[in-house]
Amino acid sequence: MPTHYRGAVARAAHGPLSIEDIPLREPVGDEVVIEVSACGLCHSDVHFMHGTSGTDFPYLVGHEVAGRVAELGPEASGLSVGDSVVVAPMVACGRCRQCMAGRPRACPDRLPRRPKVLLGDGVEATPVLGVGGLAERVIVPARQAVAIDPRVPPQVAALLGCGVPSGFGAAVNTAAVGPADDVVVLGCGGVGVAAVAGAAYAGARRIVAVDVNAAKLDAARRFGATDVVDASREETVARVRELTDGQGADVVLDAVGGPASFTTANQLRGPGSRLVVVGAPRQGDTVELPLRHLFLTGGSIQVSIWGDCEAARDLPLLAELFLDGRLPLEEYVTGAYPLDEAQAGYDRLLSGEALRGVVRMRRCLD
Repeated sequence: MPTHYRGAVARAAHGPLSIEDIPLREPVGDEVVIEVSACGLCHSDVHFMHGTSGTDFPYLVGHEVAGRVAELGPEASGLSVGDSVVVAPMVACGRCRQCMAGRPRACPDRLPRRPKVLLGDGVEATPVLGVGGLAERVIVPARQAVAIDPRVPPQVAALLGCGVPSGFGAAVNTAAVGPADDVVVLGCGGVGVAAVAGAAYAGARRIVAVDVNAAKLDAARRFGATDVVDASREETVARVRELTDGQGADVVLDAVGGPASFTTANQLRGPGSRLVVVGAPRQGDTVELPLRHLFLTGGSIQVSIWGDCEAARDLPLLAELFLDGRLPLEEYVTGAYPLDEAQAGYDRLLSGEALRGVVRMRRCLD
């Protein structure tokens, strides 16, 4: 095993990423060491890098991780060295009151608390979402490492860590989309396009994708959207009402997150509909709700965190759908970068040029 590995560190809000040598410790308890093959570049990382999802700097960024098991802790089980795995940022503990009652989505330990990572200069870094996987190695509890078919290419497998299950699961698990539903997806980035794919998989009657970026709307069509609304050219509420026979949507998936998109999403709801918040708001975001409209419309407002996925069930399913040609995730990857160019990948993501960038790793330092 190497003694050090390289990882991407955000030392301060809005500062550039630094690629640093980090000491590699031995796994303890049920931990596993994963040699990272690929890591997706996600907006959630950017929120931490900008200090809008926390201020516990420095951060070891990255959380969409695919790789292979390199070493097992003394109490790790269910995996073998060499297994191809995806890191699940959220896994129910299986032991708490909520899990025992059959409510794993409410597990208070669903986001495992990973200890801070000691950097080369002795400063402790916070791993983003308990992963910190934009690095050549990552150490996580064994229950977070989900074995998948090794035929899935690493740059595709990495997407199964966050963006794809978050969107796909929001439609399938949280909203429980069905064949009678008219679905609207606000925002067609990586998560939104996955939500479109989930609604298509569930057999929705109509899927309306809304964005201001024509290229992203084209991607939404390829993933199953029946209609698209270019919000830079059309009045979104009026157009969606027209497409849904004046009724509004049965399911609205807000894949943007924040007051503006939530307000629009609420206006798109039809009677008895489900509004699902998928995109993460920033710290301090608030919104005012017209309670009379909410009362008369009925239905529900739900929050979907990581698509309410169960890692052992849903990640192999998504891999199988990809291998069967039913989920064209290779189209997701609009840029591949070496670790040293990760900042450029995030910049392209923020500019709207990229649907999803992926960093491919070289082998760790000796």
